[in-house]
Amino acid sequence: MDTPLDGRADVVIVGGGVMGTSIAFHLAEAGVRRVVLAERGELGSGSTCKAAGGVRAQFSDEVNIRLGARSLEAFARFGERPGQEIDLHRVGYLFLLSRPEDVAAFERSVALQNELGVPSRMISAAEARRLSPTIETDGLLAAAFSPDDGHCTPESVVLGYATGARRHGATIRTHCEVLGIETDGGEIRAVETDQGRIETSAVVCAAGAWSAAVGRMAGVDLPVEPLRRQIVFTEPIPDLPRPVPMTIDFTTSFYFHGEGEGLMLGMSDPEERPGFRLDRSDAWLPRLTEAIGSRAPRLLDVGLTGGWAGLYEVTPDHNALIGEDAAVSRFLYATGFSGHGFLQGPAVGEVVRDLYLGREPFADVSPFGAARFAAAARDGDGLRPELNRV
Repeated sequence: MDTPLDGRADVVIVGGGVMGTSIAFHLAEAGVRRVVLAERGELGSGSTCKAAGGVRAQFSDEVNIRLGARSLEAFARFGERPGQEIDLHRVGYLFLLSRPEDVAAFERSVALQNELGVPSRMISAAEARRLSPTIETDGLLAAAFSPDDGHCTPESVVLGYATGARRHGATIRTHCEVLGIETDGGEIRAVETDQGRIETSAVVCAAGAWSAAVGRMAGVDLPVEPLRRQIVFTEPIPDLPRPVPMTIDFTTSFYFHGEGEGLMLGMSDPEERPGFRLDRSDAWLPRLTEAIGSRAPRLLDVGLTGGWAGLYEVTPDHNALIGEDAAVSRFLYATGFSGHGFLQGPAVGEVVRDLYLGREPFADVSPFGAARFAAAARDGDGLRPELNRV
C-alpha cells in the first residue's frame, strides 16, 4: 500500500513512467526526504509500457550520446542497483544506410561517438547481412553498428526504480491525478491533486506526452506534442538466426528486433498527425509491408500475432526538454524525448537529481532547455536537431 499523502513534500514528481520513477529513485537515494510521485494511472501505463525497449548510445548529438552511454552503464548494473532483472539483451543496434548523405552523416556521428568512448563503427553492407541475415542488401551503401546497444523490458525498469525509490523513503501514489500547480511570485506553493493538496516548493514534470498541459498549470511553455506510433509482433520463427540485433532501415524507419521466439516490428508513419489517439489502425500496414518487402522479404510470409499503439512525445527539433524554468523557480522538467526517453531514463534521473540539488550534472544539458525554442523563433537559431532518430 502507498503511504498516505501528509500534505507536504520537498518535491512532487508528475508522471510515473521510466522518467518519473528514475528521478524519484535518484532523489530519494541522494537523501531528499520527502519525495512524492503522482501518477494518474498505473506506473508505466503511459508511453513507457508501449516502448520498443531499445537502448543505445548511437546518436548524432553529443549530449544524447553521453546520456545514452551513461544509461547503458546503468542498465548493465540494474540487477545490483536498484536491484531488478530487466532482461537486457546487448545484441547491438544496426542502422542500414542507402543514401549517400546518410552515410556521410553517420560517419560524422560515429567519429563523435568514438571520441566519447562508444564502440560504434561503420561497416559494409555484406557485414550488415552477416549480423542480421534476415535483411536483403539491395541498395545498401553501408551500415553503422554498435555492439553495446540492445533492448530490455521497460516495465521491469519502472518496477525496479519504483521499488528502489520506495525503499529509500519516497512516496509513490498511483491513480492520483494532478489538477493544478499553485504559484506565487514566480515560486511554487503547492500541487493540487484529486487526492488532496500537497504543499511543496518544487515540481518535476516528467509527464511525457501530457507535459504541455502540466506546464500550463504553472505558466510554463513546454512545446511537446503527442504522436501515435504502432508496433506489431510476429508469430514464432523457428529458423530465425539469433541473436537478432535491433535492425533499422534508416531510409524508411522500418525496424525489428527479437521478441520471444519471433520479432517485434515497427515503423514511423509520415501521415500520422499529432493527437492522443491510442486506437490501433491498419492504415500504416501497406507502407510497412512495402518496406518489409524491400528490406526483409522473407518476413512477408510470417504471420502477425498482435500489436499496440503508443505515444511519442515530440518537440519541434526532436530533442528533449531538460532543465529548470527561468521564470518559475524550482519547476524542473524532463520530457519531449521524441522516441528515446526510455533509453535515457537512468541518466536523466541522475541529471535531474543534480539540478535539484544544485550540483553540476555529468553532462551539460543546458542546450536542452525549453527556452531554445523561443530563442529560435526570435533569432532564427538555437534548435538542436537529433539526426539519428527512428
